[in-house]
Amino acid sequence: MSTVDLTPVATRPSGRLRLFARRFARNRSALVGLVVFSALVLFAIFGGFFTRYSYTDTDFLAIGFPPGDGHWFGTNDAGNDLYAQVVHGLGRSLIIGLSVAIGTTALAAVIGCLAAYFGGWIQRVVLGVCYLLLVVPTFLILALISNKTGGDWRWLIVVLTLTGWMMLARVVFSLAESIRSRDYVTAARYLGESPWIIVIRHIIPNLGSLLVINFALGVVTTVLAETGLSFLGLGVKIPDVTLGSLLQSGAGALAASPWLFYFPAGALTLLTVSMTLLADGLRDALDPNTARRPRRRWQRTDRTGVKGKV
Repeated sequence: MSTVDLTPVATRPSGRLRLFARRFARNRSALVGLVVFSALVLFAIFGGFFTRYSYTDTDFLAIGFPPGDGHWFGTNDAGNDLYAQVVHGLGRSLIIGLSVAIGTTALAAVIGCLAAYFGGWIQRVVLGVCYLLLVVPTFLILALISNKTGGDWRWLIVVLTLTGWMMLARVVFSLAESIRSRDYVTAARYLGESPWIIVIRHIIPNLGSLLVINFALGVVTTVLAETGLSFLGLGVKIPDVTLGSLLQSGAGALAASPWLFYFPAGALTLLTVSMTLLADGLRDALDPNTARRPRRRWQRTDRTGVKGKV
């Protein structure tokens, strides 16, 4: 005998995903951001196949050449192909931005929810650590570690992750406190589920929209932070390159070789704008209260008493 699934469509995961996808698809700017970001990711992955140069190769016969047939984006003063460097730098910036955004979002979600669930001395310790780390000058820590590690991008990911989760954890804590007192959390506690299961299965999913939006914005924030650090000489160093280090080297030759600055700046602008549009679209799709409401068609009555739509 066949059984009938009585689960409401709106509560099924596939139904929710389709609903989010429809809301996201109605936002044209978000779709543009998704297309641009996807194109940048594909360019970072497959762009190296369209040139015979590596980002470390030196062409001594084309030093400081403008964009041309042999070098699509031109070369720098050392003879390196700028196209290959932009491809590699974009990929490195994406790896740093995505890794730090994932790490900070996961840390903030777990730590903030655990502090809200347990309360007491655990809450006081977590909030005290958050407030302490918020006043610590992160710039000095990055400067010291950058000098010790020689600008290794892996250490940059670790430092940016460990110093970037506190503000989001404070917001997660405030929201998780209201979720902790709901009936399904109380029922799970009485059924004997462990605190980790309750936090991961019942509290964090109800903060999904906040975490997804902050993840998208975190990528932009991290890329801009890495760019600023590299521009000041505290980020990734040669022979490795990122968009920030390319901007640093291109800014010094802006008058004589403007292409060294404009191409990395264009890639960085497209990346930040696309991720901002994506975050805005995800906010509208996941939180229907912020979605744009359709315009109401007001009715009015003219002098003849006939109703008409405006």
